[in-house]
Amino acid sequence: MTHEMLTVLRPLLAAEASAEAYIFGMEPGDLEQAVWLRLLERLAADRPPVDVPGWLRRAVRSEARRGRRTARLELSHRTEPADELCPGPEQQALIAARRRDLYAAVRRLPGRCPRLVAALLSPRDLTYREIAGELGISQGSLGPERSKCLGCLRRLMTAEVAAHEVRG
Repeated sequence: MTHEMLTVLRPLLAAEASAEAYIFGMEPGDLEQAVWLRLLERLAADRPPVDVPGWLRRAVRSEARRGRRTARLELSHRTEPADELCPGPEQQALIAARRRDLYAAVRRLPGRCPRLVAALLSPRDLTYREIAGELGISQGSLGPERSKCLGCLRRLMTAEVAAHEVRG
């Protein structure tokens, strides 16, 4: 494989990796690196692909699916049981970072949602009546409003959480 060929293929691989990595919650650079490695392995084994651009596209999708399967398997064993009982400094830092990410996302919510979700997350463990009184809305509209706000929060954090979890 010549230097000119690498120069031509790099933008194609970067574009494909960026598109697929986003869908599968991966880092584009990691995906690119995995595909380059697979290509080098094929070249070292004297099995160069006939249609290199087509092969790159298929390899990107294949590596993205493999990364997602691996991440799914790894997520089921994120922590040791002892870590949950007495978190060490690393776990405490991760918990604090997750909490900061959550509250930052809550502040970006539209309308009354930041105040409502903050009240729901309050350590004072407020009742619906207390939350409704604090926000100046009827207790009956609190449930639908809560559902709307949590849906917004879920959509807002989906990409962030997926990216963090896959890497973690």
